Amino acid sequence: MAIRGTGEGTDDIVKRIALLLTAFFIVFFFSLQTAFAQVQVRMRVILASNAGQEIDPSLRDVHKELGSLFSFTSYRLIRDESLNLSLNQPIRITGRTGKAFLEATLVGLHRNMAELRLRVVREGTEILNTQVRLFAGRTVFVGGPRYGEGVVIYALYGNF
Repeated sequence: MAIRGTGEGTDDIVKRIALLLTAFFIVFFFSLQTAFAQVQVRMRVILASNAGQEIDPSLRDVHKELGSLFSFTSYRLIRDESLNLSLNQPIRITGRTGKAFLEATLVGLHRNMAELRLRVVREGTEILNTQVRLFAGRTVFVGGPRYGEGVVIYALYGNF
């Protein structure tokens, strides 16, 4: 049995089906691209305090931004990590003492912007839970918890 078209009605149906299939494949392709997306993030953990006036030489590239956002006289790099984040797959970084950890999770990705959730847990208590938007090629600073005589600052740089 064959179905034969008789004019414009059949052409319209074929065009609509072709349009729907094209739209389906476009949505499917972009959904897969987002599902398997990865973002590389450089995370620097900085100890900021008013004890002294030392600026860690490895922080010279962000010193002006640090000074304009925070009012400390000393900035020392504690840790420099390169994170490869996948969508909804948290990465945990344990602190030096083992009593605290930072958890970074990629929760969204849009062209040149990634949304990250940062959690800091110390001795079982969540002390920081925030979400930031990280633009490609830019640094975002997050003022973190108190540590010793100062505070911890997280500097996040997106490379995607």
